[in-house]
Amino acid sequence: MKKLIVILSLGVSMISCKKFLDIKPETQVDKDELFNSEQGFKEALNGIYTLCAGGSLYGGQLTYNMLDVLGQNYTFSDVPNQEAANFVYTGSNIKDMVNDVWSNAYKAIANCNYLLQAIDRDTTIFSKGNHHLVKGEALALRAYIHFDMLRMFAPSFVNGATQKGIPYVTRTGTSSTPFSSVAAVTDSVLKDLLAAKTLLQNDPIKDAAYTVSYPGDKAGTELGNPDLFMQNRRHRLNYYAVCGELARVYLYRKDYSNALSNAQEVIQTQKFPFTRQEDFFQTDIQKRDRIFYKEIIGCWYTETTNIIEALQARFTKQNPAYSATTDQINDIYEIGTSGADDWRLKQWFLNTASATGGPDRAILQKYYRNAAPLTNIHPLVAPAIRLSELYYIAAESAFDQNPQLALNYYNNIRAARGIGQQVDIVPNKSAFTDLLIKDARKEFYGESQIFFMYKRLHHAVYINATSSKQPSNSIFVLPLPDDENAYRNN
Repeated sequence: MKKLIVILSLGVSMISCKKFLDIKPETQVDKDELFNSEQGFKEALNGIYTLCAGGSLYGGQLTYNMLDVLGQNYTFSDVPNQEAANFVYTGSNIKDMVNDVWSNAYKAIANCNYLLQAIDRDTTIFSKGNHHLVKGEALALRAYIHFDMLRMFAPSFVNGATQKGIPYVTRTGTSSTPFSSVAAVTDSVLKDLLAAKTLLQNDPIKDAAYTVSYPGDKAGTELGNPDLFMQNRRHRLNYYAVCGELARVYLYRKDYSNALSNAQEVIQTQKFPFTRQEDFFQTDIQKRDRIFYKEIIGCWYTETTNIIEALQARFTKQNPAYSATTDQINDIYEIGTSGADDWRLKQWFLNTASATGGPDRAILQKYYRNAAPLTNIHPLVAPAIRLSELYYIAAESAFDQNPQLALNYYNNIRAARGIGQQVDIVPNKSAFTDLLIKDARKEFYGESQIFFMYKRLHHAVYINATSSKQPSNSIFVLPLPDDENAYRNN
C-alpha cells in the first residue's frame, strides 16, 4: 500500500478525505505500511478502541450522557436537558449529540471495514492465533457499534421488525450503503458476532489460568502476559463479551433459547466474581471498587484526563450538570422497602444541600476518582457489558419455561447487592419484567442501558411514583442527523 488509506463519510454526507486513523497509535507505524505487519494490524485495532472510548461514543455520549437523561434518572432546571428529559428532540442540544454519535460511530465502523478488508490477504505475518484474535475483535466491534446505532435510531424489534433500520456497512468505498430493515440489521449483527465467537475460541481470557483481578493483585493474571496485546482482555471485546452481546441481541429478537444459552455460558464459567462487600465499602478510598470492576466482562478504557474532568463536571462537583433530588433517588431505590439495604444506594450517592436552592441533591459517586497523589484500585472504564446484565437476560429468557430458575437469577443479583429478602413467587411474566426493570434501573444508573431496556420491551418509561410516559416511537426513536436525511434517498 503506497498511498495513505482514507475514509469517506459513510451514512452522513460526502466530506473531504481523512486519514484512516485520527487517533495517534501507541507506537509510530508508517501509515503506508500499516497492514503489512501484525503490529500494524494491532495498532489499527487499538486505534478503533481508542475512538470508541472517546467522548463522542462510549467514553461520553453512549454511556454517561443524553441516553441516561432519557431514562429519567435526573432532575434539571436548564432548558436543553429538560427538553431531552421530556423527549423533545427538536433542540440544538439533541441535534448536536445525534450528529456527534452518528458520524463517529460510522467512522469507527469504516475503520473496522478497512482492517477486515486487509486482514486475510497474508495471514503468514501473524504469530500463532493472533490473526483470529484481531479479526474476531474487529468483527465484534463492527457488530457492537451497529447494534447500538440500531437501538438509538430505529424502532425496536418488537415494535417494528420490518420497518426501516440503519445502514449495515460492511464495505469500503465512496458509494453509500442502503438502509436495511430492523430485522435484517439484527441478522447482520448476529452473523458478525457468531463469526467473532468462532474466531475467538482460543482467546487467552478462556484459559483456566486467566484470573480476573484488580491491577496489583498477587493472584491476578490479567497483566501477567508479557505481550501487551494479550493483557487486560476485559478491556476489549473478548470471547465472553461477544457471548454477552449475543445474549443481548438474541433477547432483542425474543429468541429466548439462544439468549439464555449465551448468558449462561458466561455465568457458568464463574470467571467473573461478584464484587465483595469489603471491596465495595473499603474505608481506604484508594481501594474502593465503586463500579463492580471484577464483574465487568467487556469495557472501554477511559482513564484519560479529559474524560475524568468531564465526569467530575457532570456528576460529582458541588453543583454537577447531572444530579437527582434525594427523594428521586430514594424512590428509584425503593428505600421504603428492602431497598434500604441496597449497597448501590448506600455507596453511589452523596446527599447534599442543593448549591442553587431547592430540594437536597443526590450526587453520583460511581465514577469518582481520587485526587492525586492517591490512585484508584482499578482504572476508569465504561462498561460494555456487565455480569449483572447477563443475569437479567437469563432471568427474562428462562421465565416462560422455568419461572423458578428465573427467580433464582433475579434473587442472586439482589443478594450480590446486599438485599437478602428473596422474592419467592410472581403472578406472571409481566409482573416479573417490572421487577427486572426496577432493579436494572438501579444497577445501570449512570450507564444509559435502562433507556434501551424500556425501548426493547416497548414498556412505559417510569418517571416517578405517580407518573410514567407511555411507549411510542416518538420517544424511543431518535432523529437521524439532518445531513443524513438530506443526503439519502434509500
